[in-house]
Amino acid sequence: MKQLYFLDCSPHREASLGVRQVRDMLAGPGAPRVRARSLAGRPLAPLTAHYAEGITSGAAHDDPAFALSEQLIGELEDSDALLISTPMHNFTVPAALKLWLDYVLRKDRSFTVTPEGKVGLLRDRPTLVLVRSGAPFLGSEARQPDFLTAYLRYALSILGIQDVRFVYLQGLRPRAEDLAQARQALAAFLHPAILTGELS
Repeated sequence: MKQLYFLDCSPHREASLGVRQVRDMLAGPGAPRVRARSLAGRPLAPLTAHYAEGITSGAAHDDPAFALSEQLIGELEDSDALLISTPMHNFTVPAALKLWLDYVLRKDRSFTVTPEGKVGLLRDRPTLVLVRSGAPFLGSEARQPDFLTAYLRYALSILGIQDVRFVYLQGLRPRAEDLAQARQALAAFLHPAILTGELS
């Protein structure tokens, strides 16, 4: 069975509505093997001056400053699909997910710079992002902008991850049809045929 990398970014952790939807689907038959990382349950250490110096000096990949970055990139490299459950905080990604991106987006390790711009060095993989928000940001009832979708799509593309889909649970009490749509998207994504590349 191929491996799924599940990033839980909510400070509510297991009480998060998005995480509960994912856990329900992962408990079903035919679920993939999962490596899960809770970015709130196991907060990442802030970037240090040592890390920044390693980046600017072009230190080797095995430099101790890059130990956590290497671990996180390795977890991603070992996966065949990526599932992110994240809240929207202040119109964009939460700080915990931004910090994860700061560790995995590393020049000459996960991306390179060419005359045409930055190019990802990691292989593409099916990716689903389940976004939870307290207020609507899409459709006729939207009352705030969405900077999360475009930012996260672009950041993942710099890693080399282009096959990214988004599903949204908006409002404090999402509509029944939105919950059903999210569950349908999760069920389709977690089907083993997608992880083996038999479906697009």
